[in-house]
Amino acid sequence: MTMTGITVAFAPFETLASALLQHIKTDDGSHDVAHLARVWSNARSIQAVEGGDLEILAAATLLHDCVAVEKNSPLRAQASRLAAEHAVTLLAPFGWANDRLERIGHAITAHSFSAKITPETIEAKILQDADRLDAIGAIGIARCFYTAGRMQSFLYDAEDPAARHRALDDRAFAIDHLPAKLLTLADGFNTAEGKRMAQQRHARTDAFLAAFMSEVGAVDPTAG
Repeated sequence: MTMTGITVAFAPFETLASALLQHIKTDDGSHDVAHLARVWSNARSIQAVEGGDLEILAAATLLHDCVAVEKNSPLRAQASRLAAEHAVTLLAPFGWANDRLERIGHAITAHSFSAKITPETIEAKILQDADRLDAIGAIGIARCFYTAGRMQSFLYDAEDPAARHRALDDRAFAIDHLPAKLLTLADGFNTAEGKRMAQQRHARTDAFLAAFMSEVGAVDPTAG
């Protein structure tokens, strides 16, 4: 997706998007401008049902990954806090009121799974839901394997694909990330609309894992 394309995708906040996207630099295809556009689409769908300040959501979405930290970095749990601090710095010249900057900062800080921070505002709840929706379903699976490639992980453990006799290890084996994390996300959504959307994507993720295990001659590790 081009910068022009993503700017248009952020309508009616094209001017804000154009200004902020200049500060988004990443070589991570799982957190690129296409990811921002998908999260924004999710956020708008949820906001249409749940309410919330759309401009705050737009700014928080655009900047929620403005500090890049690799998944295997020891700083991973601090990534959202670092992004929130940088986001407030980037937005300060725009003349935003302090309370709105605080709401944007909180939404960004709380969106991360690794940070383990409870979202307190409707915008924070929506951003967390919108970002997690992009981690499950077909897109989430694609992002999982893309990230595993960046981390030089194997697809699966050939001796025990379903982790029947070992602990799950999603740093070593890409497929382990589905039962270890992705298939646990749907139960943790904040909004009713986010939960509804998550159930659809959860079912797709679950079906993929079952098909994968069948093709490698194993069983689904989530099956009872």
